Amino acid sequence: MKVFISHASRDKDLVRSIANVLKESGMDVWDDTLEIYPGENWAEKIAQALEESQAMVVLLTPDAQISKWMEWEIEYALGKMAYNKRLIPVLIGDPQEFQKQNIPWIFRHLNMIYLPERGKNRESIKQIAKAIKEAA
Repeated sequence: MKVFISHASRDKDLVRSIANVLKESGMDVWDDTLEIYPGENWAEKIAQALEESQAMVVLLTPDAQISKWMEWEIEYALGKMAYNKRLIPVLIGDPQEFQKQNIPWIFRHLNMIYLPERGKNRESIKQIAKAIKEAA
């Protein structure tokens, strides 16, 4: 299964940590930090990755709450049957740091995974792989 990780640009280290755990769990992870090269049309590459993926992990951080790109990626996933039950919201950090009105509306209706330590705990990150596998 190919997994798309939606994230704010400041969260690249976190993306790599999560991508590594998902890959160890047997998933094909599209990581924009490794797959878009200088001079490439990044919007086209992201669109292609969204089309080819069957699951999306959305990393919600305070920076991500205000990202229009993440909002568009989530909207795409909501409209594609391949992502049905495979849109996995992951709240990173202290929930008190988030303004409820800035959390995408759909995530108020889905079970969310919480990573309080910005993904430093591999066992916590494995919850993401487990959720994807259970939805497959």
